[in-house]
Amino acid sequence: MKAQEFNDGRRAHTTKLAVTAMSAMAAETVTFPIDLIKTRLQLHGESLVSSRRTSAVRVVSEILRNDGVLGLYKGLSPAIIRHMFYTPIRIVNYEFLRNFLVPADHTLSLSSKAIIGGISGVIAQVVASPADLVKVRMQADSRMVSQGLQPRYCGPFDAFNKIIRTEGVRGLWKGVLPNIQRAFLVNMGELACYDHAKRFVIDNNIANDNIYAHTLSSIMSGLSATTLSCPADVIKTRMMNQAADKQGNCKYSNSYDCLVKTVKVEGLKALWKGFFPTWARLGPWQFVFWVSYEKFRQIAGLSSF
Repeated sequence: MKAQEFNDGRRAHTTKLAVTAMSAMAAETVTFPIDLIKTRLQLHGESLVSSRRTSAVRVVSEILRNDGVLGLYKGLSPAIIRHMFYTPIRIVNYEFLRNFLVPADHTLSLSSKAIIGGISGVIAQVVASPADLVKVRMQADSRMVSQGLQPRYCGPFDAFNKIIRTEGVRGLWKGVLPNIQRAFLVNMGELACYDHAKRFVIDNNIANDNIYAHTLSSIMSGLSATTLSCPADVIKTRMMNQAADKQGNCKYSNSYDCLVKTVKVEGLKALWKGFFPTWARLGPWQFVFWVSYEKFRQIAGLSSF
């Protein structure tokens, strides 16, 4: 009997990982152009070449003019690879820890859920950080092309090889500290808020456990996650985008140095650069992810998240 229970539990765990990865890849593909715009806005202002004010509309026009429609999906491959690891690890770990602490119901406090969400996000981000680095570098490459410069990489595998060759294996984890800081904040806001908001909506009879409840919960979690994580996301993006020059020097020595220089040169508001594209992406991303994830779980015979 114990062996059967173990096998059933293992199959359920594997099924959760699979449906989470499928839902994450669908959400990433749908919302990737918004992520590209957000990254380009966050990198804007780093150099004198890009000192002119810009906007999301101008960024889109520039991408379409230089790279066509496919330019909006520059860096999608490493983004998909990242979410094959990042999202399943954080979602399944969160659910496991939540159910381990309170197996029978969902009476955990919001603060407890926030801590669990943050820890789950940190673990997942450490694993997925190399793919995130390559994604950011490839997104930034399209910006270099628009400035008349040669792109650094011709594809994700070329990017992995060149980074390892020039910066060492440790170079794949460049920016990992601001990365995990962002992951902690994002998942603290996203997972905890979605879980708590969903329970609130259902328990107060605002909606049943359906697409309406999932939509309301994803909107609230997207806003809280964006507000908390945007400054760390800007620092993470700039840290990961920088590459050492021929002398081995980098523009930023660490995330704190990047924070100080960004605020000093561009002001405090620069830490929320790309806020609305980030929110515009997190909202649809979470809607696509959570609705498809809950549906896939239902089809697979699993309980609701």
